[in-house]
Amino acid sequence: MKATRESYGLTLAELGETNRDIVVLDADLSGSTKTAIFGKKFPERFFNCGIAEGNMMSVAAGLAACGKTVFASSFAMFATGRAFEQIRNSICYPGLNVKIAASHAGVSVGEDGATHQCIEDISIMRSIPGMVVVSPADDAEACAAVRAAVEYDGPMYIRLGRLVYPDVYTPETCNFKLGKGDVLRDGSDVTLVATGLMLSEALIAADLLEKEGVSAAVINISTIKPIDAELLVKYARKTGCVVTAEEHNIIGGLGSAVCEALSEHYPVPVSRVGVNDVFGISGKAKEVLAYFGLTGENIAERARMIMKMKG
Repeated sequence: MKATRESYGLTLAELGETNRDIVVLDADLSGSTKTAIFGKKFPERFFNCGIAEGNMMSVAAGLAACGKTVFASSFAMFATGRAFEQIRNSICYPGLNVKIAASHAGVSVGEDGATHQCIEDISIMRSIPGMVVVSPADDAEACAAVRAAVEYDGPMYIRLGRLVYPDVYTPETCNFKLGKGDVLRDGSDVTLVATGLMLSEALIAADLLEKEGVSAAVINISTIKPIDAELLVKYARKTGCVVTAEEHNIIGGLGSAVCEALSEHYPVPVSRVGVNDVFGISGKAKEVLAYFGLTGENIAERARMIMKMKG
């Protein structure tokens, strides 16, 4: 098992061996974001921009305008919060080839506390025209997402975590494709849609429900924008109700994106598991996740509830 931030750093350094156009920027957190792995290997293509995130994004835009494939990293709170204007106007407006890979997202940052627990980043990034938003579930998917980011020409946000969490995929079973969801389990009674580390919890929920005779489909939505509306509609038709699960505010994140897609194409009851529009708290990572109900047990309970609302 690896934290997705480590998967990012290792894959980036590997890709740098064959792709000389990859340039990496960091805002004085390279040890934590794991871009230091790339920096040690390719110091001539690594730049520490200091605690100046807005400037870092402007530098990234300039390098991309010169034909480079640029990865800019910091904590999610700083990358999306402090640098929003530069991301919007300097990167996304001209459609430049910059990948913002932000670590320490969500409440699983734990003891870093509410100020560093970014639960708004998906909402912020997916609101910008032209920005692709990706939230990998584990090591294998994070590696695949970084590889896909290098191949994709345009702005992208990759959400990475600090916490080491159980793997769902192996390199052989990972089916990551930009813009596509992945069905891990078929089901007929309820659809569980998860992203990031909550995919592991959704599988736990499916196991709990199976013991009660409930058939739960489990879908991984690692690309939140553009979302795989076709797959969501297919399973909404099949099961008649949906539970979403994310380590993010329920406003503006995966749950909102799923509701938007289904309300336009095939409305069914939806229950959103996530942080319920409050700030985080300080504590051990797994205890904080449990405090906010980001567990397989709570996903299963929401499924029991939402099934009662089916028409």
